Amino acid sequence: MTPTTKQNALSLRDLLQAILSGLLLTASFPPGNLSFLAWVALIPLLISIWDGPWAKAFKLGLIAGFFHYMTLMYWIIVVLGQYGNLSLPVSLLALLLLSLFLALYPALFSCLACRLNQGLFSLLFMAAFWVSLEYARAHLVTGFPWCLLGYSQYKHLAVIQIADLFGVYGVSFMVVLVNGLIFHTFFTKAKQGPYLKWEWLFVILFTAGTLTYGFLQLSEKKAENKTAPHMNAAVIQANIDQSVKWKPRVQLQTITTYLRLSRSVDHSKPALIVWPETALPFFYQDAPGFSPKIMDLSNELGTVLVFGSPAYKRTKGKIRYYNRAYMITPGVAFPQYYDKRHLVPFGEYVPLKQYLPFINHLVQAAGDFAQGGPQSPLKDKDLSLGVLICFEAIFPELARDLSKEGANLLVNITNDAWFGPTSAPYQHLSMAVFRSVETGLPMVRAANTGFSAFIGSDGAILSQSNLFMEAVLGGSIPVSPATPTFYARVGDLFAGGLVLISLIKLLYAFRQRLKKRRTPLVTPIS
Repeated sequence: MTPTTKQNALSLRDLLQAILSGLLLTASFPPGNLSFLAWVALIPLLISIWDGPWAKAFKLGLIAGFFHYMTLMYWIIVVLGQYGNLSLPVSLLALLLLSLFLALYPALFSCLACRLNQGLFSLLFMAAFWVSLEYARAHLVTGFPWCLLGYSQYKHLAVIQIADLFGVYGVSFMVVLVNGLIFHTFFTKAKQGPYLKWEWLFVILFTAGTLTYGFLQLSEKKAENKTAPHMNAAVIQANIDQSVKWKPRVQLQTITTYLRLSRSVDHSKPALIVWPETALPFFYQDAPGFSPKIMDLSNELGTVLVFGSPAYKRTKGKIRYYNRAYMITPGVAFPQYYDKRHLVPFGEYVPLKQYLPFINHLVQAAGDFAQGGPQSPLKDKDLSLGVLICFEAIFPELARDLSKEGANLLVNITNDAWFGPTSAPYQHLSMAVFRSVETGLPMVRAANTGFSAFIGSDGAILSQSNLFMEAVLGGSIPVSPATPTFYARVGDLFAGGLVLISLIKLLYAFRQRLKKRRTPLVTPIS
């Protein structure tokens, strides 16, 4: 075994430390209440990769990421198997491949962290690398920002208020900083180095500033909500079984359930009632036996009604299908609508479908949808609804667009029945919380089987349904005209700045490496 091969070899201890980091990362996310683990989850991985060759660090980061995503997103097997009609081996293969792809991001982080770990601001660069890779994951290959590190802190309201400045990336940045500081202080020679005191100062200032800002924002938002005009709203969770939902014989029963539950809230005089994504398992635009009942309900209750239904358009001899949210307004003949813009890959459409025929079973079950174009909020008088359909709630840029267009309330309609009784509905809700903090807008969330919820502009979950239960939620929410937050106005300026810092650091390191290679060795003359 050559020296290089020996250096790149992985010991059992290295493997266990990498796996431990992966499992700690998963444990920090819901449904558990172990979010504190996120603040130390990276330390075992950092111990295993420090001062080692980059190839070894890459392998260990890949292992940590693989175990993290396998245990975080095991629910993909349920989605593909139970509802996509794929066999267990094919479903497992899909999970393995996705986990391996996502594991490339922590693998790259490990490479960068182990090679560029010296000097002043090394912690800053470490956190910048992590956030840069999260940002890349959120945008490359259609984007999949599921459970970025900052989302683990969704219950800690004082911590997450900086999302209205920096987005979820600001929280991720702080979590990585703390991991790195603990690691440098207790597990490296840096505890005797000249830079540690500056790292402590930087992390303390950033953390103290975050908490101070958080508590001030919570106090300010509480005062604003007391004086703002409020509106009564209701969410209907009908708990329709996904396995029978689309069968024609169940359609009348489904409509009857929604009508019954909606009429049950008439005593509270809600100005808005929200049903979930694809609440109507037929084309609302083309169902004369059912559609008038929905319009009659809105007129009867005198309330705005928002619900999901598939839709279609004929364009140049072709039919294009859409995942649509309708808004019915009392006394108005024609509904407003919003078509989903960010579709679920391999669920609502298949990228490169001709090359991936084995996935067609899933597409037949979920539908082959077209992408909606840029759209404005749905409006009625002082109400301006920014609608996010299902998966769209994990993409902050969509909520930002709606906020800048004048939305004063976010509405998230979803059908998480696909996930079954797994951790995915908990994770999905935790990410929706950040859209309210980032935009400063409250959210009404309607889910077919849960979790339906009312979320305050500070990210507090004001009320929440249970999973797989028929439920009606009522609440009073502020609807005053909202001024877009700093984050809504400028977007991911913070994350983009960290990407720039990371690139500059990498270019500098590359240049220094070239200079070192070009410097001739001088043999002293004795």
